[in-house]
Amino acid sequence: MKSKRILQVNKLYYPYVGGIERVVCQVAEGLAGQTEMSVLVCSEDRHYKEEMINSVHIVRVPSLAKWGNLPIPFGLTAALRKLSRKQDIIHLHMPFPFGDLACLLSGFHGKIVLWWHSDVVRQKKMMFFYKPIMMRMLKRADAIVVATEGHIKGSAYLKPFREKCVVIPFGVDKEIEEQADAYIAEKVSKRGAAEGKLKAEGSVRFLFVGRLVYYKGCDVLIKAFAKTKDTELVVVGSGNLEGECRKLVKELGIEKRVTFLGEVSEEELYLQFAMCDVFVLPSVARSEAFGLVQIEAMAFGKPVINTDLPSGVPYVSLDKITGLTVPPGNVSALADAMRWMAEHEEEREEMGEQARKRMKEEYRMETMLARVAELYRAL
Repeated sequence: MKSKRILQVNKLYYPYVGGIERVVCQVAEGLAGQTEMSVLVCSEDRHYKEEMINSVHIVRVPSLAKWGNLPIPFGLTAALRKLSRKQDIIHLHMPFPFGDLACLLSGFHGKIVLWWHSDVVRQKKMMFFYKPIMMRMLKRADAIVVATEGHIKGSAYLKPFREKCVVIPFGVDKEIEEQADAYIAEKVSKRGAAEGKLKAEGSVRFLFVGRLVYYKGCDVLIKAFAKTKDTELVVVGSGNLEGECRKLVKELGIEKRVTFLGEVSEEELYLQFAMCDVFVLPSVARSEAFGLVQIEAMAFGKPVINTDLPSGVPYVSLDKITGLTVPPGNVSALADAMRWMAEHEEEREEMGEQARKRMKEEYRMETMLARVAELYRAL
């Protein structure tokens, strides 16, 4: 049978690393052997480029400038019109206003899949202009992919198109799963040796991984952590609020218990997942639509404290099963959850085991790719 020709459209692609870009790359490389896969994105400079990366045809159109974090492309519509003539399916990753517009103007008459990663939350001025285009794109789409049921329930835009929505959970990178499997297989020897050197005896270690930006709620995490005892907090990542977070730690007098690691290598990240006792995702806004780091921590058998956002976040790690879920922005509730985790070792370990089991059942890369491939076949 002739393989399907798929064109993914997104803002950027590898080597740029972001949550959406990782998914685009995973789908492109994971299904390259089953489909004729191409990817159309913006270049991070003013140059047009075509290249092959791991059997995937990448086309990058020039970026004239940036509007916030959004690249402003030149020639995207023309490139899409040309490439789409040979495609069976266009797979657009949203939100990407220029991508929506290019698809609508391309004259493409084949099937269109939208992967709805999140609502546009803060950019109200942009939404004034973008909403009519976005709604037209949603009507045009043949299928809309979301990672959880919470994406549909938490979005005013998706509810009218519920019948088009297909839930396909994200998957853990194969390398992360393999590293986690190795950690679990040698948990006593490996973890004991690492923690003996790097972790205070009797202390419970909390871990945060992510950008230090407004919607991650790191200030809430630090304030809540200050209310705990015999605990440590490791913060992996950087961002424009790093200075404020460091200042808050100093003001609260908890410098000796909080470690900022900044950006780390993959090997160091795996080590931090292995050494922590609890992973915390304290996000405070719907801009956090899923939280991929949750399933990465769950792969290592770690319970998760997350927040009850109207998004996919609380659908990933489940309250009182694989961790605890607290109201977003509530310092007292988060502090209570962290203290409970610190004081209930047996229950904490059981939640970690359930977290790993859930990851294996729902969030494996093979499962995600098989579901995407089945959607392509169905269309």
